[in-house]
Amino acid sequence: MSIAENIKSLKKETELINVTLIAVSKTKPVEDVLEAYNTGQRLFGENMVQELVEKYEQLPKDIEWHLIGHLQSNKVKYIAPFISMIQSVDSLKLLQEINKHAEKHNRVIDCLLQVYIADEETKFGLGFDEVIELLRSEEFTALKNVKIRGLMGIATNTDNEKQIKDEYYELKTFFDGIKQSFFRKDKSFDTLSMGMSSDYKVAIEQGSNMVRLGSTIFGQRVIKHWKNN
Repeated sequence: MSIAENIKSLKKETELINVTLIAVSKTKPVEDVLEAYNTGQRLFGENMVQELVEKYEQLPKDIEWHLIGHLQSNKVKYIAPFISMIQSVDSLKLLQEINKHAEKHNRVIDCLLQVYIADEETKFGLGFDEVIELLRSEEFTALKNVKIRGLMGIATNTDNEKQIKDEYYELKTFFDGIKQSFFRKDKSFDTLSMGMSSDYKVAIEQGSNMVRLGSTIFGQRVIKHWKNN
């Protein structure tokens, strides 16, 4: 199926159940992003700041860009003027840096706290206790130019569906607890971003309302890298 057909099919599937679809366009050429855009997709996720900035400059300005990969504090300044959401906030230090640059641009930047749920050392994220510690801190309360919209998690890369299910179930339970404890009166704390191409159906079953899909949309085929186009 083409990118356009994949988008149409996935939109039909996700919109029925109020799940937001993020098209993960990392390493994909601008032409592929445009094909998805021309089918009505407006939310795109990128992993690398440099690639994100270059695509932002080349593509329509009504695209809402989400940074979903690990973000270094010294790169925040490049995306602060335009980013719609940073899904991978994994420290108070990073949040403070986002706040600083958002303030410079007179913006409030939407963020998700990335929670470490996988059984893998290579993944980033805050532990459950660290999330609570961050949200209780005076430093966090002082930040006026970031808005915590919810949580994001990446499950273990495994064929063991039960393990993935358990990890997502734990994160959903934690999300509900955090909402009750810290954001009870805040309607904008509403996003649980879980699920990628390999496991998004399990994630949705466990309560995800935002999925990040790359190969399901753009295919696995080997293409020229975005920079070489």
